[in-house]
Amino acid sequence: MTVDVTVSIECEADIVSARQKGRELAAATGFSSTDQTMIALAISEIARNIVTYARQGKVSIGLLDEGGHRGVLIIAWDEGPGIPDIELAMRDGYSTGRSLGVGLPGSKRVMDDFELVSAPGRGTTVTMRKWLR
Repeated sequence: MTVDVTVSIECEADIVSARQKGRELAAATGFSSTDQTMIALAISEIARNIVTYARQGKVSIGLLDEGGHRGVLIIAWDEGPGIPDIELAMRDGYSTGRSLGVGLPGSKRVMDDFELVSAPGRGTTVTMRKWLR
């Protein structure tokens, strides 16, 4: 992976910036406008979780090229409170905040690969990939 950009996430403006960077990289990679929107959506949801629950973190967005198979890789991480029950957090409608509870499962649905690693008191890392068809 080539990391093209890392955005520090601390506020709403940072979420917008990360989403725009992801859309730009997706466009440059050749993704359709629909896939660009899905990638931006996933970045936005994960970055919003950083602001809401961890207060600060980072999102790295890069180009993937594995044997001629191209795509984008997004890695978001924080040192926040962590997620005590990942299985529960991945259920539609579950939220510990005042949201609809669709951010994590929704991001997983629109990306090709999705991995969430978290531990209470140690933070959370989300790794997502979208492959160019």
